Amino acid sequence: MQGKEKLLTILHRYMDIHGTVYYEAQRPPEVPAFVRNHGLLPQQELQQLLRKAKLFLGFGFPYEGPAPLEAIANGCIFLQPKFDPLRSSLNHEFFRGKPTSREVSSQHPYTEQYIGKPHVRTVDFNNSQEFETAVVDILKDKVEPFIPYEYTCKGMLERVNAYIQHQDFCHRSVPFPKVNESRSWPGNPPSPFLQLPNSTALIWAPNITAPACWPPLSALRLVLSPEASSCVKTCQDAGLICEPAFFPFINNVEAFNGLNARCESLEAEKNHVFPAVQVDRRECFQQKEPLLFSCAGVSAKHQRICPCRDYLHGQVALCRDCL
Repeated sequence: MQGKEKLLTILHRYMDIHGTVYYEAQRPPEVPAFVRNHGLLPQQELQQLLRKAKLFLGFGFPYEGPAPLEAIANGCIFLQPKFDPLRSSLNHEFFRGKPTSREVSSQHPYTEQYIGKPHVRTVDFNNSQEFETAVVDILKDKVEPFIPYEYTCKGMLERVNAYIQHQDFCHRSVPFPKVNESRSWPGNPPSPFLQLPNSTALIWAPNITAPACWPPLSALRLVLSPEASSCVKTCQDAGLICEPAFFPFINNVEAFNGLNARCESLEAEKNHVFPAVQVDRRECFQQKEPLLFSCAGVSAKHQRICPCRDYLHGQVALCRDCL
């Protein structure tokens, strides 16, 4: 709660505030006097407190913990901070030194992206007016306890069943196609990709036999990212999700040509943003090391070739053709 006194003061104008900050002998000094602090609660008592509460406030950390989901499941509205700029290993101490290029848009991106209003509100905590407006709106909202389908027992079993039924871990997958060569497609068409009507995205052509793959290549939506954008964000902006399993199938010259990348040269190198296009030089790069395929990689100089896919509402891990 340290450094959040201004936000808590605003919140206190509208509702009583309860906290669960651990202490041993005396009240923690960082907890304002108007906060009723319960200390560390047993799980059952915490659940009871959440069922009586209207709002569950996130201060920005820890990232993607279970508490917001528990609060939403008990009927609370989750209010969390929006991060601008996005937090990553480039600008935030928590991620510094960790082997990831992932960017985090809020304390709990899943709830922001896949639950949203009325159960979740994500606002700029540096803007007092925006924060207060959100609190006032939350007081007007009436919500029921909500558990996303993928977090229910049935949703979890459906997901596990799909993984077991469709994935084969007993045979080593062969790179497809090889990085340094194109291939002759059945019927000798120029490409296995087909452009969607009224769109710049590509799909796997229905008349081309798809190699053994799960998720199935029928779910593929191939998109060229803007500069300085990860495939995670590019796919999200298109209402899709980035699928790492598709990278081996789009790491080829046909993908660049289909997306009108205008390659004046094509090389294979090791870099976590490849396959990608360096726009100012019109240089295209395939990925040489399959272990470096990444949805999260970002480069200000490159447009990435992004293997997006659709997904089931309430079951993000599965595509529409995955069951």
